[in-house]
Amino acid sequence: MKVGEPPVPKWGYSVASLDPETTVKASGRELRVSHKSAMEVCRAIKGMKLDDAKEFLEQVMQKTKAVPFRRHKKKMPHRKGLQKAAAGKYPVRAAAKIMDVLESAESNALYKGLDTERLKIVHAAAYPGMKIKRYIPRAMGRATPRFETLCHVEIVLEQTGGET
Repeated sequence: MKVGEPPVPKWGYSVASLDPETTVKASGRELRVSHKSAMEVCRAIKGMKLDDAKEFLEQVMQKTKAVPFRRHKKKMPHRKGLQKAAAGKYPVRAAAKIMDVLESAESNALYKGLDTERLKIVHAAAYPGMKIKRYIPRAMGRATPRFETLCHVEIVLEQTGGET
């Protein structure tokens, strides 16, 4: 690192012991989406094939299919079409950002020479990143904090063996 250059962060992944021949990784760091919504979207798409996950995210962005919320669901309305959980939402911004990360992973797979028809999501995780701290000035010299938590998203795709 040269003098005056900003330090380059070294991002790690929360998944280990992957076969580099059949897996590809992609991550979105410091995304301006809710980490709670992103976590639920990642939980919904984990285990899906790549084409099914992209179709699901498109339907979420069009608000025709809801994402089941299992953890952050206080005072949340029920949505039709959910099998395992009744509470759900349409997190459009989170779905759009996760779609970008998914397309990045797909292009990484194409670069590696993997078959995109046989790719499956084996790891999808979202967790909170840094906080953007802002304050709103109030009367009598007080201030109200207005913090925004950024989000990290990781996706790992694996090529399944054999023809399905």
